[in-house]
Amino acid sequence: MKRFLPDTFTLLLVATVILASLLPIHGEAADWFGIATNVAIALLFFLHGARLSTDVVIAGFLHWRLQTFILLTTFVLFPALGLLLGLLSPSLIPTPLYLGLLYVCVLPSTVQSSIAFTSIAGGNVPAAICAASASNILGMVITPLLVAVLFTAGGHTDISFDMIWKILMQLFLPFVAGQLLQPFIGNWVRSHKSILTPFDRGSILMVVYLSFSNAVIEGIWRTVDPADLLLIVGLDIGLLVIVLLATGFGARLLGFNRADQITALFCGSKKSLASGVPMAGVIFAGQSIGAIVLPLMLFHQIQLMVCAWLARRFADEPKELQPAKA
Repeated sequence: MKRFLPDTFTLLLVATVILASLLPIHGEAADWFGIATNVAIALLFFLHGARLSTDVVIAGFLHWRLQTFILLTTFVLFPALGLLLGLLSPSLIPTPLYLGLLYVCVLPSTVQSSIAFTSIAGGNVPAAICAASASNILGMVITPLLVAVLFTAGGHTDISFDMIWKILMQLFLPFVAGQLLQPFIGNWVRSHKSILTPFDRGSILMVVYLSFSNAVIEGIWRTVDPADLLLIVGLDIGLLVIVLLATGFGARLLGFNRADQITALFCGSKKSLASGVPMAGVIFAGQSIGAIVLPLMLFHQIQLMVCAWLARRFADEPKELQPAKA
């Protein structure tokens, strides 16, 4: 039962939302906190670049059929499902929360959890490392492009293509700098994960606190009630289940072996909170993003619980299938 309980980071996210609801930051303090948050985000993506081994990426890309399948799931199937959800808005889903669901659908995959679950389940770990890394690298360009096209085309919000330049400057440029310095500092960064992980998570918590502070000031909890939260949880679960089924059956139809099927399942079904929250702060700069990131925060915990259960099932499966000894 322990694996179904919220992880420490999820509890910190909840605590941050509560803090922002009770003590929202505003005025000049919020301006300075916003500057500090932007610096923290830039350093976060610099560390992402410094951690990533170029050799692993090159080796993983050789399995191009699997990588293509995962990327199509992440950036085509998910957005298509997000557009279908638009049929329920605003009659069933309030528009701000629908935009949050649509934003979940255009995000890249996770890195750490995708690789961890693939490893537990006995999947193709090098391919998972490549798929998750490629998803996040390409996502820095594809995600804002999808947001610009889908959000603007739907008439939901007016987003300028200038945001892509902001993404490149604030997120992609630090990532490239980290990748260039990776041969010199990569081993040090990877060996000090226990020290740097709190910084990674702290920068995300800063974005959440700032975004929810703005949302609380603008009255988010007067427009989002418990019924809305339950609806979002149900829709998040529905999205995840549909994609898990699609990746599972799709990988089999394409003839991937068991290890690659597992990799496709876990890498294709995830959405990254670590990339999504900082990118939301840049893409929707000057707007209230509390309702935008709320569905993502809920999806984050749901995918961890469901995929932890699936990973254990895959890990136990070979033992169950072994013939009994005479």
